[in-house]
Amino acid sequence: MPKAFDFSNSPFDCLDASEQHVVRDSVDIAYFRQDEILLGPDIEPTHLFIVIKGQVSQFDADELVASFGPDDCFDGRSLVAGRATDRFVAAEEVVAYALARRAVNALIASNAAFGALLFSDLSEKLGALAQRHSQRELHALTMSRVDEGFLRPAHTVDGATDIVTVAATLQAQRSSSVLVRDGARLGIFTNTGLQRAILDGRPLNRLAVRELATFELVTIASGAPLFDALALMIQHQVHRLVVVAGERIVGLLEQLDLLSFLSNHSYLITVQIVRAQDLAALRLQAEKISRFVALLHRGGTRVGQIAALVQALNAKLFERAWQLVAPAELVAGSCLFVMGSEGRGEQLLKTDQDNGLILRDDVAVGAAEVAQACQRFSAALRDFGYPDCPGGIMLSKPAWCRSASEFTRQLRHWLVRPEAEGLMALAIFIDAHAVAGDAALLAGVRAELDRLVAADDALLGRFAAAIDAFPDPSAGWWHRLLQIGEQGPHLLDLKKAGIFAIVHGTRSLALRDHVRATGTVARLDALVTLGRLPAELASDLVDSLHLLMSLRLKAGLSELDTHRPASGAVRTDRLGSLERDLLKDALAVVKRFKALVRHQFHLDEA
Repeated sequence: MPKAFDFSNSPFDCLDASEQHVVRDSVDIAYFRQDEILLGPDIEPTHLFIVIKGQVSQFDADELVASFGPDDCFDGRSLVAGRATDRFVAAEEVVAYALARRAVNALIASNAAFGALLFSDLSEKLGALAQRHSQRELHALTMSRVDEGFLRPAHTVDGATDIVTVAATLQAQRSSSVLVRDGARLGIFTNTGLQRAILDGRPLNRLAVRELATFELVTIASGAPLFDALALMIQHQVHRLVVVAGERIVGLLEQLDLLSFLSNHSYLITVQIVRAQDLAALRLQAEKISRFVALLHRGGTRVGQIAALVQALNAKLFERAWQLVAPAELVAGSCLFVMGSEGRGEQLLKTDQDNGLILRDDVAVGAAEVAQACQRFSAALRDFGYPDCPGGIMLSKPAWCRSASEFTRQLRHWLVRPEAEGLMALAIFIDAHAVAGDAALLAGVRAELDRLVAADDALLGRFAAAIDAFPDPSAGWWHRLLQIGEQGPHLLDLKKAGIFAIVHGTRSLALRDHVRATGTVARLDALVTLGRLPAELASDLVDSLHLLMSLRLKAGLSELDTHRPASGAVRTDRLGSLERDLLKDALAVVKRFKALVRHQFHLDEA
């Protein structure tokens, strides 16, 4: 006999005890031989099947459209509709649970989430999933460690120091407190003590700070949860804690910074980036961005929101790095821009550098000085964890550091002689987003691109044809998704399987219709507004893109946790049943979209 029914898999993990009892009372075991039809147009659906062992293939006519393996269930939609339109065939010997239709209907009636996860479309499934995890983000933030927060430097003065000197120290260090060392004692003096000193009446230049310092410090370990820090502040009615690592003081945690961290600690990273005085300080903030992404993901923050925050933080990081390595006149007379997923606002983990520099035609900086600044910038990003672009798409390469007029001539060359390399460069440049300097320089070059592309159907067709750059192998990605177990873990490259098709298909449509937005979601919204794309399909594409990005992020963080570089590939043997179900739906949306793009650009007629 197979193991007891597993309620940890979707959609059964949302059932309460009484609903689980309904399942136990209504489930049987079914066995099917290889090639036997479980469900089809001529077979009335009477049960929901949950695979225990083996694989089941779903065919639309003769086309394989899905596969189901252990813990997957099918076919809720046929059961509700009362008829099946596709054939479900045992690809090998299959053992499955068979849950009676009356029980399924009862569960749908009593549990909306079960119904949504069972047979709704991708958007409704994701909505149900989001509802179940809506409380995770605050929990994850409060479980962050103290040393992940914003710690202020701990400056120390001698207890005999007069108040005037201490006030000058506070002002110079932009601090609201200093530690006071008085023999064996260690205390703290704050702005509140400064107020008491003024009211004391004695001359401030003869009043020693020890007389107004507080020598009952409240300390917390750097590895303690931030929630404990908040509890300590409340317990002792203090506004700051001294953070220690063993016997060493590592900084001060202020209440305002703690509350800011819990509500929006991306702002604190931004403040530290802007205040950074050297590249070493910036490197620390670059590391914090990566930890911030992991924190938000653990907390259940939507991947689109994470990507938007990462784009904003990276833009500040790159802008400040450029300001530190380039002379002021070069910063003012140029436009630093990023491309690829960074330009679209879809980057989550650090990837290859994709950036460029447009120089004002009359910029008063010598070529050698420009080249030196560009080399220093690329080296700084490399040190921050952004590896060099293998294709050399970096401002430290002459091809991507040009004057505005030279960039415009290069665009014309790409368009007049649309070879594969030029079309790739064009696709990358279309996603360009300004991060520092004179953004009008980039806008001017982009405007010329729109003018040159107008009404060139042949060029647009060649450009859009790259949507098939990663064709499905003959075996189909459905089999790649589920061929695990004895054959070993299989890797699925989500960029090739779906992300690229969504991004480039949308980019092609946006180029045709002169949509200036760079983000895929913003482009889809604009295309819907222009009446060039059905709203329902656009919504499905956004959901699919974000799902694929989320799965890719989860896999990448898992690799980073084991000190391996993030590859972007997903181990299919580690996907849960719900993740596999959602992935199938998402890739089906990609397939529909690719067909639409081929039709609109007449690619099948070539």
